[in-house]
Amino acid sequence: MSILTGLKVAQLGDGLAAAVCGRLFADVGASVGTVGAQTRTLLETYLNHGKPAGDIATADLIVAEGGPAALNAQGYDAETLRARNPKATIVLIGPYGQAGPQADDPATDLTLMCASGISRLLTGQVDDLSEPPTRPVGHQSAFLGGLAAACAGMQALQAAEPAVVDVSTQEALATIAVTELTRAGVSGKKWPRKRVADGNGATVCILPASDGFTAISPREDKQWASWLKAMGSPSWGDDPRFRTKSDRVANWDALHALMSEWSRQHTKQWIADTAQAARVPSFPLKELHEQLDTPQARHRNAFRTIEIGGKPAQVAGTPYGLTVTPGKPYGPPPGPMPLSGIRVLDFSWVIAGPTVTRYLAAMGADVIKIEAPGKGDPGRASELHTVLGQAKRAIVLDLKNPDAVAIARDLAAQSDVLVENYATGVMDRLGLGAEDLRKINPRLIYVSASGMGRTGPDANAVAYGTLLQCYAGFAALNRHPDVPPRVGLAWLDPMCGLLIAFITAASLWQRRHGGAVARIDFSMIEAMLWTMSEPLLQAQLEERPRPRGNQSDDCAPHGVYRCAGDDQWVGIAVRNETEWQALCALVPGLTTRETADAALSGWCAPRDAGETAALLARVGIPAAPVAGSFDLVESAHLLARGFWDKLGTGLVPGVPFRTSFGRTMGVAPGLGEHTDQVLSDVLGLPAGRIAALRTGGALG
Repeated sequence: MSILTGLKVAQLGDGLAAAVCGRLFADVGASVGTVGAQTRTLLETYLNHGKPAGDIATADLIVAEGGPAALNAQGYDAETLRARNPKATIVLIGPYGQAGPQADDPATDLTLMCASGISRLLTGQVDDLSEPPTRPVGHQSAFLGGLAAACAGMQALQAAEPAVVDVSTQEALATIAVTELTRAGVSGKKWPRKRVADGNGATVCILPASDGFTAISPREDKQWASWLKAMGSPSWGDDPRFRTKSDRVANWDALHALMSEWSRQHTKQWIADTAQAARVPSFPLKELHEQLDTPQARHRNAFRTIEIGGKPAQVAGTPYGLTVTPGKPYGPPPGPMPLSGIRVLDFSWVIAGPTVTRYLAAMGADVIKIEAPGKGDPGRASELHTVLGQAKRAIVLDLKNPDAVAIARDLAAQSDVLVENYATGVMDRLGLGAEDLRKINPRLIYVSASGMGRTGPDANAVAYGTLLQCYAGFAALNRHPDVPPRVGLAWLDPMCGLLIAFITAASLWQRRHGGAVARIDFSMIEAMLWTMSEPLLQAQLEERPRPRGNQSDDCAPHGVYRCAGDDQWVGIAVRNETEWQALCALVPGLTTRETADAALSGWCAPRDAGETAALLARVGIPAAPVAGSFDLVESAHLLARGFWDKLGTGLVPGVPFRTSFGRTMGVAPGLGEHTDQVLSDVLGLPAGRIAALRTGGALG
């Protein structure tokens, strides 16, 4: 869908993250031209498909990738680019950003996963700490860096003055683990890599099937009761060891063995279908090629065909489900922040939606978070709300009350954007669906986020992000070859937050410049597959990808090696002959690449991980210790970049970019803290009317 028609983007150099950023803009209609881009690999060929030669002087947005020294050498630093184009928004993506003591450190996908802490968290807790941390499949550091750049760049395009954006891929990756970072910064607690009980708090697990594996998540009491019935009400269902969720966590090994005994008798799809029929979230673990022709994908036109090397291949389309309604250009006048004057109604909860509105609030939008009475957003029960609720206003509406629904409609009439991630059909039944609200506010950009999308045969499937990681094939590929698949880190939800924030900002740009008003029907599974472009192409044009741990076709040696101390590791990647010779000069007994792993293992074992990485980096070899959350809290580099925000006596992670115009700050609000203020300021309700609404139960 061409909502960025007329926008010109110049993509400089051959960086993968810059290519991802350019792909995002091109896929929704921007004219993206390249300067010096490469098409050596399948992934590069896809990312730069259909991009002609670019022009720095006429671009509205310029994106370049590299550390400050590399960008200066190419003439792609901010000062030089500004001289060539005084009006463009400039986005610079660095492995560690453009400032800070590590800004020029060499880096690869593997070492960035280590430096960000993702390698330690990716596959979930392990039984054996001798299992090395690993990286995800498909150059995900480039996708996260590119997503952060597109998100920040699209918002910066709407600033009053030409802006400069400094994106750190390390920070973009680190913020995927926002809960763990906040827990470490605020409460001083850390997540252990060694498995405790099931490692997921009995919320989601993988069961063996007769033909593979199925992921299932009966996390709520009613879901657990339905799951027992779906399994045929086994006699052990009444066992006191499994009565409550905490009981199931404490006795997880016994419980998993009993469920596995049942699940091995059935196929993975049958288990998932049986669970979904009982409204229990479940999906089979599929291989990538199985995703190319599902009924849901066909309905939503989730894939498109391009030609690579003379052969047709399917690639994931945009996950936005975009439709637009023509209109006249409209938007508030430019303010001190890119989204000043934009009001956002936030009906979302937990991770994905609140991450979207977190980015919108940081760029100056007035975000009004609407919660139910009682406990509100479940994110309040953990560290999530502390970080994702920043700079928002919070009100309580009991949407079971007609007066509360009327208030929500009145607020929608005065808003620019609405974001919701309820189950399919909930907002429509309340009279708050996109079609209902368009009648009272035709300029409202309506954003829905769901697991499978709002249309199609699977639209009503019960889905969580971690389950969709399993369904897409992501979880099964993110492991060492001899290790069974694990659920792992909640990767998909925060990643989707960046994508949705980007398309929301793009929709605001279109409304201001072209007048069209977007309806966004976002599909998380389609987003997951979009970021898995490389293995998806390999499955069609080369061979079906298999789990490879830290193995690489591009670098040797390439691995994560045990160091001195408790579960301490260092990631090392050698990209070329120059780096290989530098490594040989440091490591005694290093003779051939085939025997390098053994030599490096012996060399690293007695050494400190941080000192080893710093030594290697000084001679130009990409290396990084596998960071834990505390390491990131104490990182001199992240502190120098202002990544951490002070919150009382603790620290909370900021956003993964710095901008020339700053960002909006503010603590997360208490439940309903701004109810009276919002009803008074936005709707003009007098105190007596607000009191009557509260007495009548509309405000909880």
